[in-house]
Amino acid sequence: MTIRVVVVDDQEIVRAGFAALLGTQADFSVVGTAADGEEAVDVCRTGRPHVVLMDVRMPIVDGIEATRRVTADGKRAPRVIVLTTFDLDEYVYDALGAGASGFLLKDVRAEMLFDAVRVVAAGDALLAPTVTRRLVSEFARLRPTLPNRPDALAELTPRETEVLRLVAEGLSNGEIAERLVVSDETVKTHVSRVLAKLGVRDRTQAVVAAYEYGLVTPRVRESVD
Repeated sequence: MTIRVVVVDDQEIVRAGFAALLGTQADFSVVGTAADGEEAVDVCRTGRPHVVLMDVRMPIVDGIEATRRVTADGKRAPRVIVLTTFDLDEYVYDALGAGASGFLLKDVRAEMLFDAVRVVAAGDALLAPTVTRRLVSEFARLRPTLPNRPDALAELTPRETEVLRLVAEGLSNGEIAERLVVSDETVKTHVSRVLAKLGVRDRTQAVVAAYEYGLVTPRVRESVD
């Protein structure tokens, strides 16, 4: 499968650089670039990318609002990777709330960029477990828990709820399988059902939902070397 990618950044040299890097991979096709959020929405509408690399600080329409717009198209919506200059800056939390699937620093190594695009296109978690715990706990701390759990959360079976809690703690499928003494395939099935019932498209958004609705309580922020 060829992964269709759109690159969005207000700096031409950054757009060109990322597009050129992605173009070196046989399984990637850069179907468009954009210099601001409004243009990004138009490019995504016509180019139908699987993944969007999205800067957050842009003129006219910023990356947060653009992310919200391009991810609003249900199952046909692309997955968004936010590009940021600073590790875990305030805009990352807003981007997650808008529907982003993860984030990368702009000085990311080429191989890490390629891996991130492939992982997000496949619907898997982009963030490493330690970063997931740190990032989403802080995200939840900054936003009060919603007073009522959604009906979708109530529809989860006890085992699905348990799996969601473990995903929210940053465990991989393999680690969850070991914890629950089941196969990796069984965990994948549970995760898929959780995503479907919650109406979210990937693990990152499932984790955000788990924290927002109080299924998981944010821990004290961890220190990461």
